[in-house]
Amino acid sequence: QIQIFGGGAHAGRRVDIQDFMVVATGACGFAQALEWTAEVYRAAGALMAERGALHGVADEGGWWPDFATNEQGLETLVRAIERAGFVPGEQVAIALDVAASEFGRAGRYRLGLERRELARDAWIELVLGWLDRYPVVSIEDPLAEDDLEGFAQLARAAGARVQIVGDDLLVSDAALVRAAAARGAANCVLLKPNQRGTLSELRTAWDAARAAGWAGIVSARSGETEDTSIVHLALGWGVGQLKVGAFARGERMAKWNEGLRLEQALGARARFAGRSVLGRSAAG
Repeated sequence: QIQIFGGGAHAGRRVDIQDFMVVATGACGFAQALEWTAEVYRAAGALMAERGALHGVADEGGWWPDFATNEQGLETLVRAIERAGFVPGEQVAIALDVAASEFGRAGRYRLGLERRELARDAWIELVLGWLDRYPVVSIEDPLAEDDLEGFAQLARAAGARVQIVGDDLLVSDAALVRAAAARGAANCVLLKPNQRGTLSELRTAWDAARAAGWAGIVSARSGETEDTSIVHLALGWGVGQLKVGAFARGERMAKWNEGLRLEQALGARARFAGRSVLGRSAAG
């Protein structure tokens, strides 16, 4: 998952959604996935420049957002995929980190960009509308961390077709993963090493997720160094998904480049899972 536009707390809350990302679901390997995504990133920058809205990059290297609505960000991302020469949803799809805990509490969701507040059911309907209209294959923290019932409600409606990722909901904690799995509230865990403090605890969370039939994503933080250890964790533990930011800033590129080196070192043994690695819930 590679960021194209920043947002939320990573970009001065200029847009509610925190990360607008892409996933090269149709790529044949890690190197090709990076190449395709780089082309989308450049196309997105060109689109922003054409309307005088190119204002640098956000905390994780994605283009600074200058959108009137959250939907405009999604529409611009689809246009960038198309301009780069790819088929949205087939070759390159969208992943979102909504980070809804930043604007949701006690079953209410306040959209600062659009200056309106929605109850849980109305917010879920809005999110489901995004999933219907745009080629989204993964959505992280679509509900607030205190809204487990909202997570479960969304998962019942969309979990069979979309990866629903818990970050703030789960904080890489095995007990919380098990509790969420028992409620059918997600189908993927975000794994952040410094969120738990030890690799043993992080591994326990990943084991709990796998036992539930979930997928996982090893993730960097918004404040990062050039250390590349998490790339090795993702590969060594067979997690299959990596989220470290965009194609800008040295602390981000160091990790993508390490992934390239590992793929080259593995040679014919390297396997790129593509779309098959995404989490899905059992139908019904």
